[in-house]
Amino acid sequence: MNRFAKVDLPETRRAVSSARDVKSAALSRLIVALSVAALVAGCATAPMTSHVPVITGQMERGAVLHSLSLDAGLEERILALDPERVSGEDVRSTLARGPTPRIILLHGGIYPVHLIMKSFATFLERMGYPGDKLRDPIDGAYSQSPYGNSDRLTGEIAWYYEHDGVRPMMIGHSQGGMQAIKVLYELEGAFGDKIAVWNPLADTAESRVTITDPLTGDTRPVVGISVAYVSAVGAGGAAFFLPNQWNMLHRLRMIPDSVDEFTGYIIPGDLIAWTFPGATSTSRFRHDGAAKVRNVTLPNSYNHITVPLTSSLANDPRAREWINAYRPAGGDDEVLKAPSDVSGENILWAADVWFSVKKHWCLEAQQLIRARRAALAVR
Repeated sequence: MNRFAKVDLPETRRAVSSARDVKSAALSRLIVALSVAALVAGCATAPMTSHVPVITGQMERGAVLHSLSLDAGLEERILALDPERVSGEDVRSTLARGPTPRIILLHGGIYPVHLIMKSFATFLERMGYPGDKLRDPIDGAYSQSPYGNSDRLTGEIAWYYEHDGVRPMMIGHSQGGMQAIKVLYELEGAFGDKIAVWNPLADTAESRVTITDPLTGDTRPVVGISVAYVSAVGAGGAAFFLPNQWNMLHRLRMIPDSVDEFTGYIIPGDLIAWTFPGATSTSRFRHDGAAKVRNVTLPNSYNHITVPLTSSLANDPRAREWINAYRPAGGDDEVLKAPSDVSGENILWAADVWFSVKKHWCLEAQQLIRARRAALAVR
């Protein structure tokens, strides 16, 4: 099974053109069709091919800190940034030149929804996020399938952290959001206390279940590692019919401590995700510890299928400026309303996610630089 999707933007536009015009009268029929297709797709998905583990060994203690090569001026500019007020110029001239976390995009489980996540990846690139931190190192694909093994993705996250020194982020759409939350439970150890490191360059498991922490030099297991930021839009609902998501039935809305900040996006009346108006107790995300959890309600005019369709926003100077200046109101629950001075498809979701991406990109880069300076001071 190919866990990635590689497409061109023209294909994306053609694939979603009809979805934009879906009206409420036809939506119920679409939901039934998607639910059946999801079940069929889930049952028909071939299991992951097993690989013979290869012995590569862990990174040497301090390898990442000592190999990080940044001039003092760039380090100072990164450290001086306010993570909550990162401008477009800060991204271009400062953050994009420093340590950058891997972003793992997880598309939905129904064809051709996976084509749409390419649009959001293009948006991120156009806003200034380095493309090599979005694309798969083997085939250049922008997103992963929610039908992949969650323990493998967990091992991949550990590998990236060990080699980059900055913790990855995950952004999931529909069933991809469920998969992202499942990975958080894998990191917490809910499904097993040992997970192999997965090498994304060789696309194979390594014969180890520990990494060398790039910041401290300590040996630590994959289980127990955390990620910086995760978001999910349209998670839940029909995807619970799939066998690979049954173990998330009582877990989806409770976010474990294996992430610093989680944002759950809810569309009122989303019949695919089963987020019915007024049913806040069943659609709201909560935390079971120290993780910061935000619930964000999008306008009910947003479409479950086309939410990630955002690439054109970065080409509109006014929309781009508004998105870069956007800041959440704060708090654990927020209802977003369309801006009056700028327009753009799915602009609220794009702006809110981009704010969090910039914030945690900045925090991770600052943490790595401080750890490097502390290590050099000891020497």
